[in-house]
Amino acid sequence: MKAIICDSYGPPSNLRYGDLPTPSIRPDEILVEVHACSVNFPDTLIIQGLYQVKPALPFSPGSDIAGTIKALGAEVKGFKVGDEVVGFAPYGGFAEEAVLPAKACFPKPPGMDMTQAAAFLLAYGTSYHALNDRAKLKEGETLLVLGAAGGVGLTAVELGKKMGAKVIAAASTDEKLAICREYGADEVINYTKEDLKTRAKELTGGKGVDVIYDPVGGDYTEAALRAIAWEGRYLVVGFAAGDIPKIPLNLPLLKGCQIIGVFWGAFAQKSPGKNIQATMQLIQWFFEGSLKPRIHATYPLPLAAKALEALLNREVKGKVVITV
Repeated sequence: MKAIICDSYGPPSNLRYGDLPTPSIRPDEILVEVHACSVNFPDTLIIQGLYQVKPALPFSPGSDIAGTIKALGAEVKGFKVGDEVVGFAPYGGFAEEAVLPAKACFPKPPGMDMTQAAAFLLAYGTSYHALNDRAKLKEGETLLVLGAAGGVGLTAVELGKKMGAKVIAAASTDEKLAICREYGADEVINYTKEDLKTRAKELTGGKGVDVIYDPVGGDYTEAALRAIAWEGRYLVVGFAAGDIPKIPLNLPLLKGCQIIGVFWGAFAQKSPGKNIQATMQLIQWFFEGSLKPRIHATYPLPLAAKALEALLNREVKGKVVITV
């Protein structure tokens, strides 16, 4: 099969388009003919050897997969060859064929095309797990989303609004913030022009923000934390800025707040029943028209490295998808 291949850890320019053997499957796995695979920030980390998962070389990156079942493991129930599915795997999606764990595979909603389906599961799953399970966001609370126009940030804006919060979107350009407004943001902060802490405090009448969703890290983390409300919840989602911030521990003490880690991939593996329930809820909201994945661009499989570079250069507003 054709695939994007990582032979050695490094930047996207190290990747090559070539041939790999069709992967074999275990009894609890499904072999999928890939039609689309979205690009996510962990893909940029795994090819550099910086992610929690470190597959043996060579391998293909890519986690969020939509396609057609080609073969089933002996223990897999509820699916058949030819079914259209969407699923999640730690890696392997930037290829013509990929392996999905059966417990992380779902029937593709008939109202979704393959590109939408590939862009759906990880981004919405991460944000719903963060806001619902980890922060327990309540109606009427305030939610600050950093990197709000990115792949997961925009889903947090949508879901926060759906869950009844007042949503404040923070991003680096006015163009990105305009998209956030389209997706439901009540207020916006351009943190290249405005002081993040001061403006967040102003927008909450001095109270501070109840929940902060941070997939960015870097320099803005401490400023955002200083704007948190008493007993607020700070969600650590990722580090798209590249730097893992060091938090002065006097701040959680003074604020009486919680700093909460969000790792949806581990949650999906460790609590598959809860994840299935959450996914069914998200799919229902999609059919109701409440959730609308924003596709920034699509790239053919041979140009997947270009898609990763666009993500690293912060050119992406919404999701980028590789089509096969």
